[in-house]
Amino acid sequence: MIIEPSLLNANTYDIKNNLNEIKESGINYLHIDVMDGHFVPSQAFGPNTINDLKKNTDFILDVHLMIENPENYISDYRNADIITVHYEATRHLFRNIQMIKSLGIKVGVAINLATPICVINDILPLVDRILVMTINPGVSNQLFIREMSRKISELVNRKEENNFHYDIEVDGNITNETIKECIVAGASIFVSGGYIFNGDSIKNRINSLIKAGEKYEH
Repeated sequence: MIIEPSLLNANTYDIKNNLNEIKESGINYLHIDVMDGHFVPSQAFGPNTINDLKKNTDFILDVHLMIENPENYISDYRNADIITVHYEATRHLFRNIQMIKSLGIKVGVAINLATPICVINDILPLVDRILVMTINPGVSNQLFIREMSRKISELVNRKEENNFHYDIEVDGNITNETIKECIVAGASIFVSGGYIFNGDSIKNRINSLIKAGEKYEH
């Protein structure tokens, strides 16, 4: 089980202390949402954020490109450890995967709520992660969409039947409650933003996610 705090929800004014709390909680990953205001309504982060984090921290940086035509920008994020692009954001998904791999970076593909698994069948053997969105991307304060657990289970079945190597990641209102059904369905990577950063303390919220996860982990 991997917990990835989403930097989008951190306190920008107090970011250094936020990062220290995350590290003290035993978390090694950071999830960074790059948003262009076109593919999703919001805007957030860019290459400088990833470069600064790589230079000044030892977090594993999972960069989630929620941008149109990501193939035009992938080289700007060469300091990431993982780059995830959306199936819906490009007409050239294979090219995106090849570009990311050529940089020596792990590759993920994300799918939105209405996107069926069947459209990404051909790329499943090629990727390190499949990210299942459990809310509409780039829109805050949404409810977790429980129907997405069926997608997670379907991805698990295809992985086991074909001996694929990808991990299954979920992103969207992941709390100590919603993490349970994601784990039961077969996900192993959990992006959590508002729940971690908007609670009583970052450490307490991370700990509650870990405890809930361990209870239901396969």
